[in-house]
Amino acid sequence: MAAANCFKHGTILPVSANLQHKQLPPRNSCTINNELKGNRNMMLMMGLSGRHGKASKRVGMIRCSGRSIEDFIGGDLVKFDLGRWLSDVEEHKALAVYSPHEGGYEGRYLNRLRYQGYYFLDLSARGLGDPETTLTKVHPVCPPHLGKQPISRWYFPPEVDYRLAALPPKAKGLVVWIIEAKVLSKAELQFLALLPTLRPKVRVIAECGNWRKFVWKPLEEISGLTANEG
Repeated sequence: MAAANCFKHGTILPVSANLQHKQLPPRNSCTINNELKGNRNMMLMMGLSGRHGKASKRVGMIRCSGRSIEDFIGGDLVKFDLGRWLSDVEEHKALAVYSPHEGGYEGRYLNRLRYQGYYFLDLSARGLGDPETTLTKVHPVCPPHLGKQPISRWYFPPEVDYRLAALPPKAKGLVVWIIEAKVLSKAELQFLALLPTLRPKVRVIAECGNWRKFVWKPLEEISGLTANEG
């Protein structure tokens, strides 16, 4: 009773009195068991054990969903979609590709086309000008004069027709691979999608952006020539 009155009026009790009157929940309490279990699971997840909190053998493991066989046998080296890649190039003839930001993946798909007998014309969309004029017509090029030389204009043959005329007899065709094609307008992409129709031995690959993995879609759908069913 005295202890209760002292506690009521705010008097500080001795340590022995606090320990004597402190009531602990029973051992079989669900609350205590759940708290202990939660603390133990937290320590196991953090990899801590022992009295001093030293790191021990890791008990938990973080697993990622959506694993496939590519994650275990080197999916970055062995591409299981190369067969679909070749069939889509032959079917659609103009593709918009999206590669990872770190780069390097598109080279495996390029080499597979090279093994099939294709030759390549690598161009950058920046500074390409009008694709129709540059690729299929005689087009002028003005070299920089730097303010000291007179402004001159040189004429170059069509890039695609010139390369097609120089192909070996056994070549399967010419692949026009355009990087940074995301800067092109919709009208320019539409012409690139129609270029294999104008030049049957030409295939067009346009890098239109980036994605987590190497993916591609028909350039006709990206440029708006056909309705996107996806």
